Amino acid sequence: MAHSHNNSHSGGHSHGDGEGHVIPVKTFQKILFALLVLTIITVAAAKVDMGKWNIAGAMVIASIKASLVILVFMHGKYENRIIWTYILIPFILLAIMIGGVFTDDPFRDRIKHFAVAEQAK
Repeated sequence: MAHSHNNSHSGGHSHGDGEGHVIPVKTFQKILFALLVLTIITVAAAKVDMGKWNIAGAMVIASIKASLVILVFMHGKYENRIIWTYILIPFILLAIMIGGVFTDDPFRDRIKHFAVAEQAK
């Protein structure tokens, strides 16, 4: 027997009926402009020597751009908490991995100096 599916219990979420979150075109234009400006800032920041802060600056700008894409284009702004958990887990893991690299970085110069000192003896 075939039976119809009523979306009245969906709590505002659509399930295959062709409707979804309606975002005004103006919002997409603003996000496009913001992404273009952030890309220009990224290119300009790459030309400035900030020492060890170049990578951190690039990561901050990239994180802002990724957040805009997730929130608007991927409709993350409208998702429930369980979906946000799955969105945030990769960012947490990435932060742990990058944190591990950055904790190793300060010791590299010291190791290099020890190797030079050993060769001088």
